[in-house]
Amino acid sequence: MATILMRNRLINSTVAIATFAFAHGAIGADAGLITKQSHYSVKETVERFESAIKAREGNGFFVFTEIDHAAAAKKFGLDLLPRTVIVFGNPKLGTPVMKNTPLLAIDVPPKALVWQDDDGKVWLTYNSAAYLGTTIYPRHGLANPASTPAFEKALGEITDFATQ
Repeated sequence: MATILMRNRLINSTVAIATFAFAHGAIGADAGLITKQSHYSVKETVERFESAIKAREGNGFFVFTEIDHAAAAKKFGLDLLPRTVIVFGNPKLGTPVMKNTPLLAIDVPPKALVWQDDDGKVWLTYNSAAYLGTTIYPRHGLANPASTPAFEKALGEITDFATQ
């Protein structure tokens, strides 16, 4: 009987935790995603992120575009908290690989999402460089690039600048 009670308590606790995580966006629930809380508004976080990318333009980094999901929703009479995707990358590194593996373009360049939760907190979420190298590249029959550790370091610096 005690075993059944303990098992039921464990199940109830697990359900409560899972429900809480789901209700709060399951931050970081997906392997490979890194989410950092920002000390800035969505607009400021986007500006700081893009500024940090542009500061590395000499090394090949580039901001391709921004996608404002909330603005798109509003155009059709729908409400959505801020959700801005920034498409960025390094054409110096990506272009040679894409020449030989065109379908890689479906998964890269990488993206960052700056978003606001229901409590007004602002977050920045992106795929880790390790995830790109160990999951995305192999999906296309490619080896993990030698540049992955350097890209991981750069992403950490860029996202820290944008959020802290």
